[in-house]
Amino acid sequence: MLIQKIVQELQEIPEEKLAEIYDIVHYFRLGLDREASQPRTPGILTGKLSDAFFEPLPEEELQEWE
Repeated sequence: MLIQKIVQELQEIPEEKLAEIYDIVHYFRLGLDREASQPRTPGILTGKLSDAFFEPLPEEELQEWE
């Protein structure tokens, strides 16, 4: 069963990292509930994106996100 595989993987994670894993799983689950209750409505924002939107971020800005 897949849940048993997940539990086995969790048992191999160091104790000090479990809070991060919990947050990921918890907010993922909450997102699933939200997806089911609110269908996405495309096109609710007006305007256009410039080509700059699709350019990669500068390295120093990427470092700030990490």
